[in-house]
Amino acid sequence: MASGLSDKLKALVSTAFLLLLCFFLTTHVRSPSPSFNIPTLNAPPKTDGCSISLLKLNGHHSKCLHLKTHIPCVPQGYVNYLFIFYCICGRYSAIGYALGALWLLVLFYLLGDTASHYFCSSVESLSRELRLSPAIAGVTLLSLGNGSADVLASIVSFRSGSGEVGLNSVLGGAFFVSCVVVSVVNLCAARSGSAPTAACIDRSCFVRDVCFFLAVLSSLLAILVVGWINIWGALAFTSLYFVYVSMVSTTQNDTAVVPTIDSKEVDEPTSNIKESSSKERQQGDSSSRFSKFKEMASCYIGWFAYLIHMPLYLPRRLTIPDMSAERWCRPYAVASATFAPLLVATLYRSVSVGTEEGLTIYLCAGLVGLAFGLAALFTTNEAGPPKKALLPWLAGGFLMSVLWTYIIAEELVRLLVSLGFILGVSPAIVAVTVLAWGNSMGDLIANVAMARSGGKSGAQVAISGCYAGPIFNTLAGLGMSLVMSAWAVHPARFVIPVGPALFETLGFMIGGLLWALLILLKKDVKLDRALGIGLLAIYLCFMSLGLSRSLFLDHGQD
Repeated sequence: MASGLSDKLKALVSTAFLLLLCFFLTTHVRSPSPSFNIPTLNAPPKTDGCSISLLKLNGHHSKCLHLKTHIPCVPQGYVNYLFIFYCICGRYSAIGYALGALWLLVLFYLLGDTASHYFCSSVESLSRELRLSPAIAGVTLLSLGNGSADVLASIVSFRSGSGEVGLNSVLGGAFFVSCVVVSVVNLCAARSGSAPTAACIDRSCFVRDVCFFLAVLSSLLAILVVGWINIWGALAFTSLYFVYVSMVSTTQNDTAVVPTIDSKEVDEPTSNIKESSSKERQQGDSSSRFSKFKEMASCYIGWFAYLIHMPLYLPRRLTIPDMSAERWCRPYAVASATFAPLLVATLYRSVSVGTEEGLTIYLCAGLVGLAFGLAALFTTNEAGPPKKALLPWLAGGFLMSVLWTYIIAEELVRLLVSLGFILGVSPAIVAVTVLAWGNSMGDLIANVAMARSGGKSGAQVAISGCYAGPIFNTLAGLGMSLVMSAWAVHPARFVIPVGPALFETLGFMIGGLLWALLILLKKDVKLDRALGIGLLAIYLCFMSLGLSRSLFLDHGQD
């Protein structure tokens, strides 16, 4: 009994320590753009109308001249998107739009690929190494793995002065998952099963998740109505997630059923095999030239794709320790242990290149990286990842994947803000649509696949994930963002950037949750098409209202 409590205590302490390290890293990453003043009640933000003055200029030449002579009011990333669009592309705006769209796809790919290949792999291995129970692992590390993009995008938005983008991206993603994804899961489950064997979910888990999500949204609505928050209020809001973890750990049965996907094997008669083999011999001579040409073409295409993918793959592979058995490579492991401290030193906020302090930090990081690299060289082999002392490797992979996800999310937010500025669309609309949809596509694909091929237990897992994930993103993403913003202005109060779109999103989200609770309890928690159609109608009404307000009201003000 005592040893069991000791193991649980060690697991909780280790998990808390890793999360605190993530918080420290993300709060000390150097921003690529100049810092923006965080609004407080004592010092309201000043609006100089620089964005309006730039939009009122005619012609790309005058806008380019304005950008060269004025500090941009739109936060720029590592790439100056406004300068590229107005100065480099100039009158060829179509090229600028095409480049922006392509770079947006690349950033979405990098964000998803980093989360799936590095972050989620480290999270799953860490949960096994720390011996976390399935319930605790699902609502802590695994939820962080699934919602890392939303959480870090929210933190980036608040740090860069675009808090409304962070609020709308998290709430928009949560609304999409809890409404559209739940709707599609219900429609797929209702279509795949007949009426007597309709998929049925657990009543207590469903009521617990939906009611707690309603309580979270009600608390957030009260905060937005007040319009400001201090450090203690932000900590209290974030601590609601620990309440949810406690509820799950006390009510969830750890002996969960893992859904399996049924597969059918097709046996071919031996006579058909013999006939097909004789036909292949007859046609082999006539198609040999075409086969050689096809092999050469595929080889060249493969090398071309490899050369394009290498600049996107190599920097992450050389700095993120990857302990998965199928991707294990000793040279990459040694290189990641060596270069990871240098990347952290490069991105550290207080490091100034060319100063004595910066040179000292780089030298210390290089020595630490050299020590880590030598240790990795003498403690690993080519056969596979190390069996002993695996926790430091997994912790390093976890932290470095968080850092890379944060960097990519930061650049993605800056690009979306710049595109919204160029298109004349509010960044909040871009966040609640493009950013929310992009970050939620993985949830849609995974949960729908689980509901269709995982049987009744698959539908249970899919529905539970549709509510547990948004709860984590709302409390962890917005909660940590509010904590960091309130801490930056403490003891003053942090003014929350509130717009009418936020109240619309919250209202429709609460309506969708109440509709789901009413219909499923009425149908004895059996998945039904009425729930799916109703949720889709709610989301379409929300999108119609938001787009009409953006198109007509904003143009009316102009």
